[in-house]
Amino acid sequence: MTAETMKAAVFMGPGRIEVQDVPKPVIEQPTDAIVRILRACVCGSDLWWYRGLSHRDTGTTTGHEAIGIVESVGSGVNDAAARDGAEPIHPGDFVVVPFTAGCGHCPACRAGFDANCMNPDATGKRGYQAQYLRYPHADWGLVKVPGKPEGYTDDQLDSLLALSDVMATGYHAAASAEVAEGDTVVVMGDGAVGLCGVIASKLRGAKRIIAMSRHADRQALAKEFGATDIVPDRGDDAVKAVHKLLGVDEGKSAGADAVLECVGTELSFDTAVKVARPGAVVGRVGIPQSSQVDLDPLYWRNVGMCGGIANVTTYDRGLLLDAVLEGRINPGRVFTKRFDLEHAADAYAAMDKRESIKSLIMM
Repeated sequence: MTAETMKAAVFMGPGRIEVQDVPKPVIEQPTDAIVRILRACVCGSDLWWYRGLSHRDTGTTTGHEAIGIVESVGSGVNDAAARDGAEPIHPGDFVVVPFTAGCGHCPACRAGFDANCMNPDATGKRGYQAQYLRYPHADWGLVKVPGKPEGYTDDQLDSLLALSDVMATGYHAAASAEVAEGDTVVVMGDGAVGLCGVIASKLRGAKRIIAMSRHADRQALAKEFGATDIVPDRGDDAVKAVHKLLGVDEGKSAGADAVLECVGTELSFDTAVKVARPGAVVGRVGIPQSSQVDLDPLYWRNVGMCGGIANVTTYDRGLLLDAVLEGRINPGRVFTKRFDLEHAADAYAAMDKRESIKSLIMM
């Protein structure tokens, strides 16, 4: 019997994405689900290997963000769901497909850190920019959306897609930085994660949100999302600009109450520490681009640092899904260009050239 095939985006080397026929995934473990993908997207972290800055094996399928319809489930999915207090998953269900795949019952997942699940999928055979996906730990990791896709507007579907990674990552930055009601927050980075960090800061009650951005389209979106101030400078000039806005030199402020670091560069981290007041926390979600970041300034300034990989299922189930469904947030606005799967290469190129803040891929 010939195995079924599907279309999927495949990495063929730096700067090269091809859409190929690949084997359609099948159930491998009792807690797997096969999901028919409706929408996927390109992440800023994908540009690392696309640009040749990090390694990725040639011939691997790509992508880690999607929404879709459950096509089939393994024999153990709903037994495990009942055990772990998750909503049962059935064929036909509309779901957010997180890039994380927490098992739901290990100590890390129970603590709310499904990004650090102690029972990770060992196969590594996932690529969300495809017609179908095998999702492990479907009994707990998938996030069920009420109703059917046709019951939602195009904008709502985009926002639900954002919950698979970027919105949860922006929220993780704000949660890690301990953003609280009435805070003044600085957001480092104007990519999709930074912009979602602005949304998250407002959602958590920040009174003043300073977005560090030098691109007009991103500045406008940051303002739409709740930024009160824009600072286009970088490095020491950025520190001076933030201090001037807050009145640090006049003794009116000691700095920002919380800082979201959504870039990952040494310069961004250095600026984040310098604009934070003593006792503040830097919520770091930008993937580290250097192993040589100097942590000593944290000590001398009494500034904390927390963060890492976002706990998507935990945040989505806890508050983000409801926030989208109730219209309180609209993170899907970060998708500024859309492509069909056959033009996945163009979706990557548009982000690489900064022609798109985040590229959406329609199946």
